[in-house]
Amino acid sequence: MPAGARHKPQTVMLTLWIVSDGKPGHRNQSLGLAEAIGRLEPAHIEVIELAGGLLGRLGAALAAGARLPRPDVVIGAGHGTHLPLLALGWKFGAPTVVMMRPSLPVSWFDVCLVPRHDLKTRRAAKNVIPTVGALNRIVPTVGPRRPEGVFLIGGPQPADLPVLLDAVANIAAANPGLTWKLTDSRRTPAGFLTTLRLSGLPIEVHAHGATAGDWLPGELAGASEVWVTPDSVSMMHEALSCGARVGLLPCAHTVLAPRLAGALDQLRADGLLGDFARWQKFRILAAPDHPLAEADRCARLVVARLGLV
Repeated sequence: MPAGARHKPQTVMLTLWIVSDGKPGHRNQSLGLAEAIGRLEPAHIEVIELAGGLLGRLGAALAAGARLPRPDVVIGAGHGTHLPLLALGWKFGAPTVVMMRPSLPVSWFDVCLVPRHDLKTRRAAKNVIPTVGALNRIVPTVGPRRPEGVFLIGGPQPADLPVLLDAVANIAAANPGLTWKLTDSRRTPAGFLTTLRLSGLPIEVHAHGATAGDWLPGELAGASEVWVTPDSVSMMHEALSCGARVGLLPCAHTVLAPRLAGALDQLRADGLLGDFARWQKFRILAAPDHPLAEADRCARLVVARLGLV
């Protein structure tokens, strides 16, 4: 469906379908956009869960769609959602929005939201909206922030762990007025949390597998300061979206892909991200001028391009 072909009266609630491959990160991106659209226009969100092989996913998507109110937009993230997403858009006459760079031609989708570090050329196609990282569901708290700090540990190399633990200890000791919490990810080296607990540092440790899905967004929403390992791209952008001061933990042995290293350099240049080396020298982690708010920015562009107002 050509962008702008559908016009929805403002008094009518939008129906947004999300095609989910079951991966929390992909679902998080799609919900981030859908919920941001809902903050602009009244919207009802339906999630279609996919499973099995390609034919099974297509069948599940079409069967679920037949039972739901007709969509105004169909949204999906993850390569496994691309064909079901297109099939639903064609079947029900709705525009399609894909998150991340698709494995299929971008011209097949009405809107593609692609992180700028994943774009192969500086000049994007007309239906591509470059984004700063991946979208998420974080909505910053309005008003004073809580006296809390959060450490987010992704998948650093084992050789980085001693330096990382030392940095965490220094940051917590230099900010005794903050209550510190730390969580890991499925890629964090085994034993890291145990070592941290045995260290006696004044840090609440929360294993990622023992927290509810809304725990991290809730912690980030009002936190004053967040420190993240450089490999944690999704965690990084969630932290930047919450409006807190955000710093990069030292992980010299963790090798990043050139495109991700370039993305971090750009975030530093934009004044959104600090790093441990500078903090260690000046003991200052600057606050950003504003939260990243990519979901809200992209929602405004999607609503305008698809004529949803």
